[in-house]
Amino acid sequence: MEHTGGCQCGSVRYAVSGDPMHVAICHCADCRKSSGAPMVSWAMFSADQFMLTQGEVTTFNSSGASMRNFCPRCGTGLFFTNQDNLPGIIDVQSATLDDPDALPAQVHIQTAERIGWTAHQHDLPEFARFPGPD
Repeated sequence: MEHTGGCQCGSVRYAVSGDPMHVAICHCADCRKSSGAPMVSWAMFSADQFMLTQGEVTTFNSSGASMRNFCPRCGTGLFFTNQDNLPGIIDVQSATLDDPDALPAQVHIQTAERIGWTAHQHDLPEFARFPGPD
């Protein structure tokens, strides 16, 4: 099966084929800082399953061999590599897939760095859209 995705502005597009090794929600500080979000979901593929199909990315070395790739126009984080710790692997930010529901998260990782309130986030009230002023 092929999955496609891309950045917010549409300048960068990619495709991944086959099934991911796993899909994990990462709570590490590097992921939080690079995304501005409390956690990031990653789908791990072999590098030969990944193809950049449109545009070019900018790469930022966030720590050691950790390379974060993002759209140079809109800033959307797209994929991650680390040849020291994960040789031949590419982690795709699964929320950038055209159908992010296709690859649901299976595990939480790096929970030692988790923001405390995220452990109970599903207990919070929910609104289908923005709540009205009260």
